[in-house]
Amino acid sequence: MPQPNWTLVIHGGAGKLDREMLSADQDSGARAGLSRALDAGSAVLSGGGTALDAVESAVRVLEDDPHFNSGRGAVFTHDGGIELDAAIMDGRTRAAGAVAAATATRSPVGLARAILDDGRHVFLASTGANAFSREHGLEQADQDWFATNERRRQFAELQASGDMFDVDMKYGTVGAVACDTNGHVAAATSTGGVTGKRWGRIGDSPVIGAGTFADDRACAVSCTGSGEFFLRVGVGHEIAARVRLTGEPLQTATEAVLAEVRALGGTGGAIVVAPDGSMAWSFTTPGMYRGTASAKGARSVAIYASEQA
Repeated sequence: MPQPNWTLVIHGGAGKLDREMLSADQDSGARAGLSRALDAGSAVLSGGGTALDAVESAVRVLEDDPHFNSGRGAVFTHDGGIELDAAIMDGRTRAAGAVAAATATRSPVGLARAILDDGRHVFLASTGANAFSREHGLEQADQDWFATNERRRQFAELQASGDMFDVDMKYGTVGAVACDTNGHVAAATSTGGVTGKRWGRIGDSPVIGAGTFADDRACAVSCTGSGEFFLRVGVGHEIAARVRLTGEPLQTATEAVLAEVRALGGTGGAIVVAPDGSMAWSFTTPGMYRGTASAKGARSVAIYASEQA
C-alpha cells in the first residue's frame, strides 16, 4: 500500500465573521497569520516529521498572533484576567495532554505537549498546571504579555453593554490537524475561551473527545464554537466514532455531528483529517478562519463562508 501524502488543516475560530465585520487590516492580518501557521506545520511534515510535531508547531504560531483568541491576544475573563486552555493528542497511541486555566505559560499548547510527553497525567488545571510548567522549564509570560490593546477595548465595550458574554464568538479558538507521511494523525487546539467567562469556566477545546481528538483508526479533529454544546455532544470523539464504526466519509460525519450541535442550540466548526491524507471541514457560522496544505502542493487560506477553501 502506498504511503499517504501529508496533509495539514488549521483553523483560527468560527463565529460571526463576515466582510462587514472585519476591517481590511484585520482580514489581511488574519490571513497572514494563517499562512505563517501553514508554513510552520508544512515544514515539519515535508521534512518527514510527525503529525504531532506539525500540529504543535502550527498552533504555536497562531498562539503568538494577536489576531486570534489564544495565547497573546486571548480574551478577558469577567474579572479582567486571562485564562488559557489547550490540548494535543497523538493518533498513534491516543496519548494526550491538556491544560485548563493556565495563566503564565507563553505557549499553552507547548504546556499540553509537555504533559503528554511526561505521561503521568492527561489533564492539568490552574495553579497545578502553572507549577508543572515552571518545573519543566517552559517559557513563562506575565498577563501583560498576553493582553493586547484591542482585547482591552473589546472587553471595555462588553462591560459597557452590560452583556458580559461574547455570544457572537467573534474572537476565535485556534487548532490544527495533520496526517504525516507515515499515515499517523494528530490534533491540537488552543484558546482563551469566551470573553466574560466566569467561575473558572472551561469549554470544549482542552477536553479530549470534545474539542480535540485523534485516533489513527479514524481521524483527527479540532473544534471551535460554542463550547458548552460541543462538550455535551462530545464532537471530536463522535465524528471519529462515526468514521471508524460506520465507515462514513469524513465530510458526512463532520456535517452530521455539527448538525446535532446546532439542533441543541450551538454553532461552530470542525476540521478533520484521516490517516489516508483526506481532509474535511465544516462550520455553521458566517465564517471560520481556516487554511489547508498538502504534499500535492495544494494550499488555501479563507475566512468567509462564500470562499471556496
